[in-house]
Amino acid sequence: MRYGEKNIKKAKLEIWDNPNPERDYEIDISFQEFTCLCPRSGYPDFAVINIKYVPDKKIVELKALKLYLNSFRDEHVSHEEITNKIFSELEKQLKPRFLEVVGDFNPRGNVKTVIRVASKKP
Repeated sequence: MRYGEKNIKKAKLEIWDNPNPERDYEIDISFQEFTCLCPRSGYPDFAVINIKYVPDKKIVELKALKLYLNSFRDEHVSHEEITNKIFSELEKQLKPRFLEVVGDFNPRGNVKTVIRVASKKP
């Protein structure tokens, strides 16, 4: 197993203190090379995962987030399930003032899927 595979295998989100919790500001993260596997066919699914949040007391460390998102590349999971799973994990750990996760999946079989999960804006 190569070092990158080892890092991905033990990946988990790392949460840091927000350096400016007194201020509302938005963090936009775009993960351009997300992959997982179709639960029915096993074929790879490709997507852009966009994360937008207004932090409260915590922020997510970006390298840990990258490794966490890469950990799904061998999972058989639907577009809906994975987008909701990412949202739930970030919401649980960050407890942000606002959070939105969008899974923008590449077309397959002439069907394009965009899944959007969001908390209510403050």
